[in-house]
This record gives sequence, structure tokens and C-alpha cells, in this order.
Amino acid sequence: MTQAVANYAGYARGTDAWALGRFVVPVARLDQFESEAGNYFSENIGGPVWRLNALAGDDVGRDCARISEFNREHQSSIRVEAVELKAGSMQEIVSAAGNIPNIREVYFEIPIHSDPRELIGAIARVGARAKVRTGGITSDAFPASGDLARFIETCVKENVVFKATAGLHHAVRSRYPLNYEHNSPVGMMYGFLNVTLASAFILRGMTQKKTIEVLEESSAQAFHFDNDGVTWRGNSASLADLIAMRRRVAASFGSCSFREPIDELRQLHLL
Repeated sequence: MTQAVANYAGYARGTDAWALGRFVVPVARLDQFESEAGNYFSENIGGPVWRLNALAGDDVGRDCARISEFNREHQSSIRVEAVELKAGSMQEIVSAAGNIPNIREVYFEIPIHSDPRELIGAIARVGARAKVRTGGITSDAFPASGDLARFIETCVKENVVFKATAGLHHAVRSRYPLNYEHNSPVGMMYGFLNVTLASAFILRGMTQKKTIEVLEESSAQAFHFDNDGVTWRGNSASLADLIAMRRRVAASFGSCSFREPIDELRQLHLL
């Protein structure tokens, strides 16, 4: 927590702050976060509000009460703007949504190995957003490309915005170390460009079969960017399409490292 808070504070003041999203923290660790971040709050008086995503646990009502208390205590310096929680059934989604207070965004992380249509439909009905896990520290944590394509396509059809978490450390799909340990096992990982651009192409009507090809693309040179937008093997998405994708489909992705994606985009001459 100490290092994560210090890193976030530094990134927020850096030249790449435009790409920095919210600080993600479990509700159970908000007290620890307060303790570590106190000095940064006092230094930030008059500056931008720190924005948090809070991960709720099994007791949603209790955790949401803690979030409300936290927001009352830190109105001028920091705020929990989004809540994330896991759900495996429509009943869980509806029940949890009824216990969540006035929070700007609510994300339900759902399984996608089977057809998620009913779950995404329930998320749409309660006015929430979806969250998909795109990887982890073992190869079996990465969903099949067909399942991921189906998830994105269903979100588009149901008008549900989603965020992706885990596994998107790199720009383009390839085999990479699965963790930061020495002699880490290597596995196939999705790229954040693959996932976000697949979302833009689906929004333009791309078929699920073709979307799988985008998700499995391993050549960075296959994606060509210019001032008008992006092309991939004869398919194009305009700048307006990309803006619409960010607003209506893929809002963000989470990574263990902020610098790793930024540095890789620079290596690819995309920044």
C-alpha cells in the first residue's frame, strides 16, 4: 500500500497523468489507505480530488456504509467514485444493486465462460456496468477469445459499458511472463489494444468470428493509426468511432503497472 500510494501520487503529477485512472482499493483496506495517503491529501489542498474505485466484499451493505462514511470524511480531497463487486447470478446483481448508495459507477465482475447474456441484461436493468477478467497469474485465468468476443458483443447489444481487469499489461497479444517473479511461467496474454480496438470494431458491426481474429492478432504492425483513426487488415474505425467506444463500450482497463503500458506504447511509437 505504501508504494502503491506513492506511485499513484507521482503519476498524478507526471506528464502522463492524462492516462491515469482511479486508484483501486478494497473497501477492507480503506483504513490502511487513509493512513498511507494522509500526507498526500494535505499536500493536495486546492488540487484535483483523488478518485477511487472500491472493491466490495461479501457484505455489500456493510461495505457501502463504509464507503459513504469515507466520502463524508474526505469530501474536499478524495472520493470513492465507483464500486466494484463480483456476481454470478441475476439475483445477486439485483440484490446488491439495491444496497449500493449514490455512487457514480457500479461495476459487476461476472464469469464469461458460459453465455453471459442474462447477467449482462440484469446489469443493464439496474443501470450498472460490467467488469471482465481478462487474465491472471496462471494460464487458465485467461478466458477463451471466443468467450471474450461474445462478452464484448453482448455488452454492445445491451448498451452496457465495461472495464477489463487483469492480464492487460501489454499492448498486443503475445506470450509473456505471467508474473514479475524470476523464472516466471510464460503464457499467451491479451493486449489492451486488441481488446479496446475489438470493442470499437464490434460497435461498427464486426462479426464475432472476425472479432476473435482481432483479439488474437499478435502483430503490432497490423494496427495502423493516423489522424483519422485506426485500420486493421482492411477494417477501419474513425476517431469518432474510438471516442464512441470509450464512452459506450470499453471505458477502461486495469493493469498492475501504470508505466508498463505507457512505456510499451512509446516503444511502438504510438505515443
